[in-house]
Amino acid sequence: MYNFQTTTPKTVNNFEFELPPHLEASEPPEARGLQRDQVKLMVSHYGSDCIAHTQFRKIGCHLSAGDLLVINCSGTLNAALEARRADGTRLELHLSTHLPANLWSVELREPGENGTTPFYTALAGESLCLPGNGRVTLHTPHNSQHRSGSKQVRLWIASLQLPLPVHDYLAAFGFPIRYSYVNQAWPAAYYQTVFANELGSAEMPSAGRAFTTELITQLVAKGVQIAPLILHTGVASLEDHEPPYEEYYRVPAATAALVNRAQQQGKRIIAVGTTVIRALETVTDENKTTHAGSGWTDLLITPQRSIRSANGLLTGLHEPHATHFAMLQALTGRQHIKLTYQTALAHEYLWHEFGDLHLILP
Repeated sequence: MYNFQTTTPKTVNNFEFELPPHLEASEPPEARGLQRDQVKLMVSHYGSDCIAHTQFRKIGCHLSAGDLLVINCSGTLNAALEARRADGTRLELHLSTHLPANLWSVELREPGENGTTPFYTALAGESLCLPGNGRVTLHTPHNSQHRSGSKQVRLWIASLQLPLPVHDYLAAFGFPIRYSYVNQAWPAAYYQTVFANELGSAEMPSAGRAFTTELITQLVAKGVQIAPLILHTGVASLEDHEPPYEEYYRVPAATAALVNRAQQQGKRIIAVGTTVIRALETVTDENKTTHAGSGWTDLLITPQRSIRSANGLLTGLHEPHATHFAMLQALTGRQHIKLTYQTALAHEYLWHEFGDLHLILP
């Protein structure tokens, strides 16, 4: 029996459960002899608490003509770089978000036997060597670090001095960000979704990974509508003690119009990923009208603020303490998420970007 309990509600409500190591997807499904769309899919209805289990390629059986899928078309950067301090210490630099004035929010991590861990002893003003005669200069802790009250600095505001345009440089010298549960390095193609058409995410918007061109064609033929937006994801999910940091988003006018029409017609609006919820909620007002817009959002969605733009969500399975749980509870209520995670554990669903998926419907 898995130990699963809820904590006392706070601004960000979270769940406490132990994730067994064998449920952490350590490699892409392709390495397990599966195609992308053959991962498992749990379908849950928060209105009735009904739960079904299927394969992702059969998602169309749970969608209807007129349903609107809102997708994130952000592509994944090779956002990790080898870095070296002046004293020779070897680190890993993770680029998180490209900010105005050509600055970046970045994270330094220390390589170890079991992956990398945050490196907290860097100094403001420090410059580190990067491959190919590149450099990164740390200017100041990210403002989210000040707001957290922590003396440990995980994110920095930094500038890059590179011999090539940044995307060309990362293509030549970077590699995908990889955490300890992934057992080996995988080529960048494994970290791209079929929707990706604009590079910018530090980590893959993984809710869209299981879609294939053939599956999308089937859904469109069925009458399911698809609306694109951009949200460039930063580095890994925040824990519940960390305030949000900004991510760049862009919601086109055509997408806003499709969302509004679906709202008016009482259709299901299904966000493909928590990134899509964050972007849509940033531009949706209290009257549930979604507007076109672009910029940087640091919106944190909690049960104290209802979700206005969507009534469905396709998402992966999230780790305990992640702020994503607050968003899930804002959509479904606390008990439904507790029930579905108990079910996912019991049915041995796989977690993380190469894992299984959860379709949440009204």
